[in-house]
Amino acid sequence: MTALQQPAAVALFGLAELVAIVLFILGLRLLSSPATARIGNRIAAAGMLVALAAFAIITQGVGWWLIALGIAIGTAIGLVSALRVKMTAMPQMVALFNGAGGAAALLIATIEFFVGQPPLPWVVIVSLVLSAIIGALSAAGSVIAFLKLQEIMTGRPVLYPGQQIVNGLIAIAIAVLAVWTIATQGTLPPGAFVALLLLALLLGILFVLPIGGADMPVVISLLNSFTGVAVAIAGFELDHELLIVAGTLVGASGTLLTILMGRAMNRPLRNVLFGAFGAHAGSDPAGAGTRTQNVRVTTVEDVAVMLAYAQKVMIVPGYGMAVAQAQHAVKALADQLERRGVEVKYAIHPVAGRMPGHMNVLLAEANVPYPALLDLDDANAEFPTTDVALVIGANDVTNPAARNVPSSPIYGMPILDVDKAKNVVVLKRSMRSGFAGIENPLYEMPNCAMLFGDAKASVEALVAAVKAL
Repeated sequence: MTALQQPAAVALFGLAELVAIVLFILGLRLLSSPATARIGNRIAAAGMLVALAAFAIITQGVGWWLIALGIAIGTAIGLVSALRVKMTAMPQMVALFNGAGGAAALLIATIEFFVGQPPLPWVVIVSLVLSAIIGALSAAGSVIAFLKLQEIMTGRPVLYPGQQIVNGLIAIAIAVLAVWTIATQGTLPPGAFVALLLLALLLGILFVLPIGGADMPVVISLLNSFTGVAVAIAGFELDHELLIVAGTLVGASGTLLTILMGRAMNRPLRNVLFGAFGAHAGSDPAGAGTRTQNVRVTTVEDVAVMLAYAQKVMIVPGYGMAVAQAQHAVKALADQLERRGVEVKYAIHPVAGRMPGHMNVLLAEANVPYPALLDLDDANAEFPTTDVALVIGANDVTNPAARNVPSSPIYGMPILDVDKAKNVVVLKRSMRSGFAGIENPLYEMPNCAMLFGDAKASVEALVAAVKAL
């Protein structure tokens, strides 16, 4: 590279970084609303392309093929995942991708430690240690979150005697090794740094094990913030402004989302992380939902008549809709009802499903208009004037025990007040309890009827029955 070319390349690289940062910020801003999320995602992706092109400019061919290979592998994995992973598995994929970000920060720190020539500069060694610890926590915790969501392991809290003491001792050991690594500026034996990494990975596993599946939306957003922080700190290791800004955006947005998710459940973060929610779920400790309940079972024909002659219907989607992939059938039912002059709206709880915004994504896929989606407060204001609340697999977020049973683990959690509607119809496969393992007294209320079966098949049957009236 000539003297003229080098300043030009550096200036072009700086400009590309600035453009990428602006695109990241704009994309994140647009992602805050389901109405603009798709274009926001594309803008953020364009920002990533600009950033990758910037690296190709500054390297001037050095290691270009290695960068291209990494881009090709990552693109292939992303495309296959986007095309083949079902919407029901989207939370698991988000957890894995988030873990990949933490693992990337961990790998960068590990390579910097073993390749760098000690003593390392103070900025490098401090950021290296912090990004390694936080990246390991995020990577290992995300894997456990994936296993819980995928139901490869139980979604219930995994507890053992002295758990908090063990976690505390591991955290102290990590802190000691971290201080030693920083104080020696990386001149300590390599085995000590490896021990630091292994302990951080172990703590990430133990950190998520006692968290119940019902808290997964909060955990995913928290781990996402961890990954962002780890990547931002890695930017100091590499003296790279783009990494710092991008990681800070992810970390800040993940932190805010974690706070909002906690508020939506009316549970402080410390309770989510250390409360073992669902470990002792009331009268159904095994989570099987086997207690006999006095419920009223209805038929497709009766529900179709109820819906067709209603003035206002509120559809309440939950994970059951995601499992059955019933969102398109739900949209078809809404279309049929609207043709008959029925007002149809959707009540969306912030933590319905397995990740933040899960229901919004599913309904957007079915082209449900965004104005028809009501948040918690707006929906609750309309339930008293709703003729039929059609609950599709939403269990925990409609459980009135959160309002009137002080001994319930979910007492105080804001819920959708579906029981205040004139009629409630719940679509479920069985009487099995929800992901939190807590039985729902809603099902025994006199204005509630149960329509058992696969949600998609039931909704499609309702579409046909309404059309035939």
